Amino acid sequence: MSEAAVEELSVLSSIYCGEGECQLVQQSAQDGLVVQIKSTVGGERRLDVSLLFHLHAGYPSRPPDVSVSSTRLSRTQCHGVRQKLLRQAAALPSEPMVHQLVEWLQSVEVTEECRGGEQGVNVTDQGEAWTAVLSLDHIRSRNRYVGLLERWSQQLQLTGRVLLGRSILVILQGERANIKEFCRLLKTVKVDVDSSGKKCKERMMKVLIETPASSSSGHGLQGFVVSSYQSAPELTAAFQELHLTELYQQILPSISD
Repeated sequence: MSEAAVEELSVLSSIYCGEGECQLVQQSAQDGLVVQIKSTVGGERRLDVSLLFHLHAGYPSRPPDVSVSSTRLSRTQCHGVRQKLLRQAAALPSEPMVHQLVEWLQSVEVTEECRGGEQGVNVTDQGEAWTAVLSLDHIRSRNRYVGLLERWSQQLQLTGRVLLGRSILVILQGERANIKEFCRLLKTVKVDVDSSGKKCKERMMKVLIETPASSSSGHGLQGFVVSSYQSAPELTAAFQELHLTELYQQILPSISD
């Protein structure tokens, strides 16, 4: 269990000191801490929510997992609030962040048509697995860059594979909205360094393909793995291993220039 998590729990207990406002639900050296905080969302409407933060043993290097429940919001809305929290956490520095997330959430608006029911919610692509292949321009600071990619993939519940070689490719699979958020982070967060050593953003990132995942595609895509290839046959074999041969044929013209 990280010292940062224990220290933050102490701080949270002093801030959210009302009856039942902050509770330690679970604590173990292996799994970390699970903390429940009662707060609000919706700006001036102040809709009550219960937030469950799982601070892993590697926290804050690994952002917390979050669960959201509320008697004032529909199940779909709770899912939406959770996704907002996960994306916000993924964009924050690797520092204690629970209090910052709770404060940020209090100002997040919930649209009126979504309240009290799911019929007004746009749930297109929610829960449906998509596969995307991204092309990166360069990776100079490998540890920093790859560390951020892995962190975002975990926080956004994406599986991923980074293939380092003549072309730098990132294969992602998960909910389409989360893939799009991953791409947004790539272009807005300073992930690498330029030729002079200054931190820079990945402005040259390209989405080579984005498509719904078939029942068989990405069968071998689990966790987040970084691997290297030396030749075109090795790259082909990597996609074959992931059962993405057809997808590879579609992106081949883009990486053969």
